[in-house]
Amino acid sequence: MAMHRAFHIAGWGYVAICTALVLRSTRGDTGALTHSAAPPQRTSSTTGSSAAEWFRRARPYCNAVEVATVQRGSPAPATAEGAGYEAACFALAGRIDDARRRIDALPTGQRVYAAAIVFATGHPVADAGDDRSAGPIMELVIDYWPDHYMALYHAGMAEYMLGQHALARKNLTAFLHIYQQPDGWRNNAMEILKRLDDPAGHGQEQRRPREPGQ
Repeated sequence: MAMHRAFHIAGWGYVAICTALVLRSTRGDTGALTHSAAPPQRTSSTTGSSAAEWFRRARPYCNAVEVATVQRGSPAPATAEGAGYEAACFALAGRIDDARRRIDALPTGQRVYAAAIVFATGHPVADAGDDRSAGPIMELVIDYWPDHYMALYHAGMAEYMLGQHALARKNLTAFLHIYQQPDGWRNNAMEILKRLDDPAGHGQEQRRPREPGQ
């Protein structure tokens, strides 16, 4: 399954994607980035970079109690990558507004790059089924990368489980518009939309469809 492979097999190609984003942003080619239909592959931190090393050290403190202290006392490198990891740390701590401010402080052409880092660090949260954390993180990614179909899917599923049906319908409809592969991921999105459109009230069903490969 194409999306399953994107999630779980092709996972360490993120560095190349982000490098391409930075190079394109430095040329001023920002329009295509904002609306790119090819999101980065899943990964953890970028091996070997100082920003990634910062995130590895900071990750245990990316919680609501300690996040501000660690970022104030030991900030990430002053680069787009560093900003992305700082935003990711804030997002993991549930401080979405602070994450957004960190991304918005970047030049416009670098914001997608930072959002991609947020997605990569937040994706395991979605995979773990932590809907209350994953929904806002994925919404943050979508704000900067509106057709990131993986973020749309995870946001929609989390929002459905939280009873945020209008957002779930919006994001899953957008996901289906972009993602045309006839597989379990598409079937799950269609199933949720069918529940939401059921006049008998089956949209209140709170069981999550089985994820492909589980």
